[in-house]
Amino acid sequence: MGSSLRRAGLAGAVVALGAGGAYAAWRYLARDPGGRALPPEPPLEPRAGGACAAAGEQGKLQSKQILVLGLDGAGKTSVLHSLATNHVKRSTASTEGINAVCINTEEAKMEFLEIGGSESLRSYWKMYLPRVLVLIFVVDSADHERFPLAKQLLHQLIQNDSTLPVVILANKQDLKGAYCITDIHDALALSQMGDERKMFLIGTHVAEDGSEISSSMKDAKELIAQLVSETQ
Repeated sequence: MGSSLRRAGLAGAVVALGAGGAYAAWRYLARDPGGRALPPEPPLEPRAGGACAAAGEQGKLQSKQILVLGLDGAGKTSVLHSLATNHVKRSTASTEGINAVCINTEEAKMEFLEIGGSESLRSYWKMYLPRVLVLIFVVDSADHERFPLAKQLLHQLIQNDSTLPVVILANKQDLKGAYCITDIHDALALSQMGDERKMFLIGTHVAEDGSEISSSMKDAKELIAQLVSETQ
């Protein structure tokens, strides 16, 4: 188990940061000649027309990009909307492209890029890795059969970058049969990811629509903001 993971105590609470300000979201959609949804060229640099620019924030704060990945059905979109609004907004439709969300803190504008987790889109994941500051990897805690695949994809993503901070959200902890945090740590073989990396595993769930986000989701938001502020 990495030192950063031990430091998180398998819970994820870290220094709290105030968050607020503008929020904007939209979906990139591009299609190949056969009609399949594809992402556009990787937005590796903050740019005009991006989520943070759409929020109307210019100049003072630099946009920091965070990549949100995971298998289809893990709950990435619901997690992202909950982090952005501080209220639960469930999504049942699989992402067929990229969702981009801007969340402002006092320190930075954080642009979250969520790429769909279906097999046809996974080949694009690595295109977005080289310049992002933090990787968020979401797993469905109750989807036991696909943990080996989630493990394989996660390890492939980070194998060429020993220092990229990783936040693993063990989502859907409220479901019957969900693996506990220690079981997910073992199922994903996180002890093999090295001690140099800042790595955290947090159990999360998305409750009823309209309710405030859970304390674990608040912990995740504060942790991500802290990692972004530390990573230049």
